[in-house]
Amino acid sequence: MRDTVLVTGGTGFIASWAIVSLLRQGYAVRTTIREPGREAAVRQATGAAMAEPGDRLTCVVADLTRDDGWDSAMAGCRHVLHIASPLGREAPSDRDALVGPARDGTLRVLRAAVAAGVERVVMTSAAATARERGSSAVSTEAIWADPEDPLLDPYRRSKILAERAAWDFMAGAGNRTSLTTILPGAVFGPLLPGVPVGSVWMVKSLLEGKPPRLLNLGLSVVDVRDLAEAHVAALTAPAAPGERFLCTGHFLWMPEVAAVLRQGLGARGARVPDKVLPDWLVGPLSWVVPRLRMFRHDIGQRREADNGKARAVLGFDPRPAAETLLDCARSL
Repeated sequence: MRDTVLVTGGTGFIASWAIVSLLRQGYAVRTTIREPGREAAVRQATGAAMAEPGDRLTCVVADLTRDDGWDSAMAGCRHVLHIASPLGREAPSDRDALVGPARDGTLRVLRAAVAAGVERVVMTSAAATARERGSSAVSTEAIWADPEDPLLDPYRRSKILAERAAWDFMAGAGNRTSLTTILPGAVFGPLLPGVPVGSVWMVKSLLEGKPPRLLNLGLSVVDVRDLAEAHVAALTAPAAPGERFLCTGHFLWMPEVAAVLRQGLGARGARVPDKVLPDWLVGPLSWVVPRLRMFRHDIGQRREADNGKARAVLGFDPRPAAETLLDCARSL
């Protein structure tokens, strides 16, 4: 049996596939859940993708908002995949609403990892953290987004501040534990049983005919399975420590996403909208449709990222976006 890896947020979309990837490669996995009753969901998800792992998969209770449980969760683990973070499906009115759980939770994980002598921590951030304010230039890992940008929604602001805090902390934590951050685009792909549907709410909504008009929104689609493999590769890649990696896939506009679903799903895709909301209407409507507030400044913006570094170092090889989207839809 290979080393034990701690995965935070074991019931989450990305974490569920990271657990499967680790187990398939022979690792033992310990994953955190917020309450004991969630272990059944973790095992249900894992069991849908592979043979029952038995005692190679264990669950421990630890919450990003609390100190207790993290030291014992780290004990005996060689590596950590820190994936758990508050999900920004809605746009809170308080721009700092998600910062505490994301930033403070990350620091809890890192403190415990360093104290336990963990070798590598691989943390999930977001491609939005590598986007220059007011620029449409292709993103690279050298770019840092400005957390004080007034156009940022609370979710993206929390991801920037959490990753910044992680690097700042690790700069003073010595050389025993290394940090790598993974910056994914819009994550889709098959949802394992027991994993909250909210993770892929956009595809679910389109299948239900919602919203009745599509937004002119651009997405760098990445498959959750490819993303999970990139996380695991970062545990052993010699050049991964101390680096950021943009893991983005193929760029599609939302009307193109909708077309993939309509054309690839037959009758199942019949309700997917085919008309686009005029760009000028998005701003006014966002005052009465809160979810639109997250996207109103992204309308019509083509924001792409250079994934060459992840390809070269981690072997990242994103599959076609159509495969990702259709597999996602068929899993719902």
